[in-house]
Amino acid sequence: MNIQAYINGEWFVEPNAEQLSIYNPAEAKVYAQLPIASAKTVDAAYGAAKAAFPAWSNLPAAQRGDWMRKLADGIEARFEEFVAAESRDSGKPLHVSRTVDIPRAMTNLRFFADAATQFASESHSALGGSVNYTLRHPLGPVACISPWNLPLYLFTWKIAPALAVGNTVVAKPSEVTPVTAHLLAEVAHEISFPKGVLNIVHGTGLPTGEAIVNHPAVKAVSFTGGTSTGKRIAKNLAPRLIKYSLELGGKNPVLVFPDADMDEAIRTTVRSSFANSGQICLCGSRIYVHSSIYESFRDRLVASAKTLIVGPPEGDSKMGPLVSGPHREKVAAYVEQAQADGATIHVGGTELPSEGYYYPPTIIEGLSQDHVCFQEEIFGPVITLHSFDTEEEALALANDCQYGLAAVVWSKDIKRCMRLSVGLNAGIIWINTWLNRDLRTPFGGMNQSGYGREGGQEAMRFFSNVKNVCIG
Repeated sequence: MNIQAYINGEWFVEPNAEQLSIYNPAEAKVYAQLPIASAKTVDAAYGAAKAAFPAWSNLPAAQRGDWMRKLADGIEARFEEFVAAESRDSGKPLHVSRTVDIPRAMTNLRFFADAATQFASESHSALGGSVNYTLRHPLGPVACISPWNLPLYLFTWKIAPALAVGNTVVAKPSEVTPVTAHLLAEVAHEISFPKGVLNIVHGTGLPTGEAIVNHPAVKAVSFTGGTSTGKRIAKNLAPRLIKYSLELGGKNPVLVFPDADMDEAIRTTVRSSFANSGQICLCGSRIYVHSSIYESFRDRLVASAKTLIVGPPEGDSKMGPLVSGPHREKVAAYVEQAQADGATIHVGGTELPSEGYYYPPTIIEGLSQDHVCFQEEIFGPVITLHSFDTEEEALALANDCQYGLAAVVWSKDIKRCMRLSVGLNAGIIWINTWLNRDLRTPFGGMNQSGYGREGGQEAMRFFSNVKNVCIG
């Protein structure tokens, strides 16, 4: 399979572009070739986006929404093809792509298609008869750079609000999982989506991502990925005063109190720990359990983890492979370090014998709070256990980390949950649930987990400039 850039409504082939091999992680075999876009290709994409901006931004919001619904309908018309491509690209089970990733991609486009018509201005009357009202305008060409863990899901999560507001887009999916973005370009081509409005280029961080971020025409950058890359983007954009939104890493705590619904807490903690093989920035990876129930909770959690079926996307698998060989090596290195430092591995801890990049659910006990397995994002099916005695200690342990994306609290004491919600350093807090998402709500973290917010009106505001008009 040859993947191509999509620029100005046409397939764009860069002569003599370096080719990158794309692997099927379930089999560790090459099945596609990806041309790495140079600065020249990126420049062509921005040229198309800049030329298309006046017409697209002046199109009535309802008509922009109609085009976005056509994109969603085009995905739906080729639904099983998108499902198969997403699972082949990332290794996740087919039932996950079928029930989560591809439906959510369509929902993202349709949600923001509706939001385009609901993005209202504000007005403020004052004593003396003056009136202030706000105007919001699209920015121009914007960059959307998405990660490999939820490929089409997060790709559309970025491009949809940008398009809805009236911006034109230069987008880059992860070079590890590019195929469904390529299929989306095919859909855009099939429905004659307005030329130059959505441009998709492929490649690695260097040179492609760097060229996208540093292009003089870019008006805003929305990025999801690693913290180190996010810091580099911020450093490059800050001197130019370019807007940026950075959704970065997570090392999310789960707090379990004695009055929790234990059955539901166990069931959901297994899911929040090992969904997508732990490759979700919102996964719970630091599990803190009250000492009075610690051993019972640990034993039940271990028993549940042992029942998870790890295997290829087809069939009854609950966990697929990790996304790549290098990523599996990274995950395994953390567990090996934990073992060397005297940790107890209750389940997992060794690579599975297979041609693919499989790694089992792994539960670690006996490490100190300052260990790298507590402090650094592993981004795999690896969790650490630790006990606590008081609410104050639980809060201190949860906040003792450089990240601040999400947290989960299990307790029937609503006052305790509300106190912890105030004190926890996290942008998203779930009480007796996990990954319960409403697209209208703000999404993002604090500290090393990022800068800015996505979702609903927050995303629409990010992709627009506000102007106040005062009538005296």
